[in-house]
Amino acid sequence: MTGERPLVIAADETVLDEILRVAAVAGCELDRAPDLTAASGHWSRAPLVVLDEEAVRHPPALPRRSGILLVCKGSPGPATWEHAFHSGVERVIALPDEESALAGAFADVVETPAEQPGLVLGVVGGRGGAGASVFAATLALAADSDPGGALLVDCDPLSGGLDVLLGLEKTPGARWPDVHLSGRVSVSSLAADLPQRRHRGGSLPVLASGPDGDGPEVESLSAILSAGRRAGRTVVCDLPRALGEASEEAVLRADLVLLMVPLEIRACLAARKVLNRLSKLTARIGVVTCGHSKDPAVRTAALIGPPLMASMPPERGLWQALERAEFPTKPKGPLAKTAAEILAIARREAQAATR
Repeated sequence: MTGERPLVIAADETVLDEILRVAAVAGCELDRAPDLTAASGHWSRAPLVVLDEEAVRHPPALPRRSGILLVCKGSPGPATWEHAFHSGVERVIALPDEESALAGAFADVVETPAEQPGLVLGVVGGRGGAGASVFAATLALAADSDPGGALLVDCDPLSGGLDVLLGLEKTPGARWPDVHLSGRVSVSSLAADLPQRRHRGGSLPVLASGPDGDGPEVESLSAILSAGRRAGRTVVCDLPRALGEASEEAVLRADLVLLMVPLEIRACLAARKVLNRLSKLTARIGVVTCGHSKDPAVRTAALIGPPLMASMPPERGLWQALERAEFPTKPKGPLAKTAAEILAIARREAQAATR
């Protein structure tokens, strides 16, 4: 965000309240002035100027500039368009129908779009207990050390909770029941309200399900995925095996969906059922096998379908550590190494797709 704030000049209290509300959702602080004459000192420096209809009826002789928005209640009439033209207005926004356009303008001030868009990664278990949540958390922690940072999102309302997995269940912050978003949002503003897991590379924000099994709303999840991608963040979604409307949205939007498959016959058979459902939504699927097996048939069954992206040996002491409420973060362990390998592949493929 620039050092200057958007400038708002609005005499209509109803319009002003709506502008302030939308700016708050976008995490954007504003400067206010009672009229254009009083605003002359901030006029040229503000990254964005937002006016109401009263402000443009008798505009003073201020220099022309870009980035002027006119906000009005309902559809603008001929007089509004005339005033907007003479005042150098770049865009007229009618509330409430075009609220998302105003939110987007504020979001762009808060977070300039990143040069390299962020990634959306999904992780789903081939069977229950496959370690998908553990790997999703490890993946997000690894990605959070990058300049763009990461966000870990719980899309499985009936799981044990990612906040519990990471020892954050008593940490204050928003969970899914507290998050209701749509349109353009600021991912950094959202992240500041979430519990965060500290690690060597920084502090990972975690959006967990509610204690009563409340999961994401489709509109909120979609807004977060778009905001994360725009800001250059890696958003890692821990997905349920039985996909719902919100988790299907995550699969559709994901750059890559990882299917975690333990090297066991029954796990491979269960994974095939999950794969059949995923394949109807996306072709961007990769398999990560877990554990050891001496049975070639098991290995063959695990490799049917999407490409094998990694084969991860067991992490020594993993389940004992989880039972002690200690999340393992061994920098040279199989989990961390495999996560780094997957991230490197996902980034290469994303960069190749934009060329």
